[in-house]
Amino acid sequence: MAVAEDAEAQAAWHPVAALRRIAFLLERGREDTYKVKAFRAAAAAILPLGDDEVRRRAAAGTLTELSGVGASSARVIEQAVAGTVPERLAGLEQQHAGPLASGGEQLRAALRGDLHSHSDWSDGGSPIEEMAFTALELGHEYLVLTDHSPRLKVARGLSAERLTRQLGVVDAVNEHLDGSFRLLKGIEVDILDDGSLDQSDEMLARLELRVASVHSKLAMDREQMTRRMVAAVRHPRSNVLGHCTGRLVTGARGTRAQSAFDAEAVFTACREEGVAVEINARPERRDPPTALLELARDLGCLFSIDSDAHAPGQLDFLDHGCARAQQAGIEADRIVNTWSIERLLGWANR
Repeated sequence: MAVAEDAEAQAAWHPVAALRRIAFLLERGREDTYKVKAFRAAAAAILPLGDDEVRRRAAAGTLTELSGVGASSARVIEQAVAGTVPERLAGLEQQHAGPLASGGEQLRAALRGDLHSHSDWSDGGSPIEEMAFTALELGHEYLVLTDHSPRLKVARGLSAERLTRQLGVVDAVNEHLDGSFRLLKGIEVDILDDGSLDQSDEMLARLELRVASVHSKLAMDREQMTRRMVAAVRHPRSNVLGHCTGRLVTGARGTRAQSAFDAEAVFTACREEGVAVEINARPERRDPPTALLELARDLGCLFSIDSDAHAPGQLDFLDHGCARAQQAGIEADRIVNTWSIERLLGWANR
């Protein structure tokens, strides 16, 4: 499946590819999760079947006898088997396939990968393989898998044991790829109250890149929060300071005020330590706010434009972050995920 293709221009869709594309577009358009799950479940249900079996069931009208295939997904499969573009797919292409943001096209073209993504090992909605393959289809050269660390129990944060198992899965995924794309071993590690990181130094050393983020006590006293963040930034294994204010400006989770801290002190530490300030591209975050983004720019910080994707379709949220970075006048070479994988890993593990 070529995620970036226009469905109308594709002569024929394999049913699995059509179902995956529909799920991708629903996620990209931030539609209800239950709809996404329905189409992904249908794709999983027919994937093990041979094409002949799928065609036979489509002709006999027995697709809905398969667990995971409902009436809507059955129609998509039947239309794809018949060699036509499924109506549901064509409608979603019109609705959700266009640019997600105005501006930032040059930076988006310069990005080689994404440093912040989640799978169903923590609070993401899709398997590691689906996240990796979608990133490959989008033209990424690399994607860093950054599931949560142990303290964030609400997000099923990974213990050292689970993270160790996950590293083996990442190796297996990379073994099946042709070398033009690489899934990188990472973590979104919680910044604890005292500024330490929520994973052992031994485990952090086994990873290729680490995003450090505050997820708790976001209303902490300004001076305490500043000390906490500066300490995390100065940890020798920190690479990216994730969604630094923790704010939410819209969305189903409601809104949340930004944390108070001495931004100049924190961003100065980032510059001194070579830690990138994340431009979190999720529409509900827009973090850091514009004034802080411009301050980090003026202080000479590096940046990382990240989707913080929790589903394959959200990997395209990078559009939002690129528009903001271009509007702020941030040069491409200061954005670490415009770098080659060799340069990126050299920086992250210096």
